Amino acid sequence: MKQFILAAMLAAGLCGAVQAADDVALKAAIAAPTRTPANVARDGARHPYETLAFFGIKPNMTVVELTPSGGWYTEILAPYLRDNGVLIGASEEVVEGKRAGTAFRNKVNSNPIYSKVRLGIFEPPTKYAIAPANSVDMVLTFRNMHNWVELGPDKLADVLKNVHTVLKPGGVFGVVDHRLPASMTQDATASTGYLHEAWVIKTVEAAGFKLAAKSEINANPKDKADHPKGVWALPPVLANKDDKRSDYLAIGESDRMTLKFVKK
Repeated sequence: MKQFILAAMLAAGLCGAVQAADDVALKAAIAAPTRTPANVARDGARHPYETLAFFGIKPNMTVVELTPSGGWYTEILAPYLRDNGVLIGASEEVVEGKRAGTAFRNKVNSNPIYSKVRLGIFEPPTKYAIAPANSVDMVLTFRNMHNWVELGPDKLADVLKNVHTVLKPGGVFGVVDHRLPASMTQDATASTGYLHEAWVIKTVEAAGFKLAAKSEINANPKDKADHPKGVWALPPVLANKDDKRSDYLAIGESDRMTLKFVKK
């Protein structure tokens, strides 16, 4: 594994750089040759280095990623945490008809670099076996909270309760999601995929967390959140197909909030 990290560091031009060792390891993981080229192409929209550094990730942590799906962040987190930490990918059980869990299982089976990834069960609103209570340093979720809103307030509270339970006291809950301008209405099911930042902060804090910091790392002022078919009109989905396609490509990916909470 050390040779793998060194090779990635060389590829990224990081050897000899005057930086903290942890930052070098994270940049090396982002530069890893095992990453999918299509995923690397989205780094400019997702800002993985800045986002993970903002959350305070360290290579000796136990980290949960909720609903990793095809493993965009897993490609970075797995090599970064492989030697000294633990990555838990918490997804649906792998049974017929559950595509998210199957996609993630296929990912972790695709390369030995993922062989130490542990599997947890995160299947709102019915099943949670993420990790033991008070055992996790960090829980991360990328563009998933708007899906939990569809479950209704009680079920959303259950999701957040389970996140709170697995985190150690002072552990970090990192949230990235599509941001709805405060002047626009958020409906009960977040049908556009966008959420009010203030509402997210209030909802998560009500579950026993405290907002530690927020960042504009993933902001996109070009996105006005007023698209037919919601956030999915934008790249990479482009749900409206050829209708205003060039306009949506010019906007780029959605405007996103980046919020760091800690367990009280």
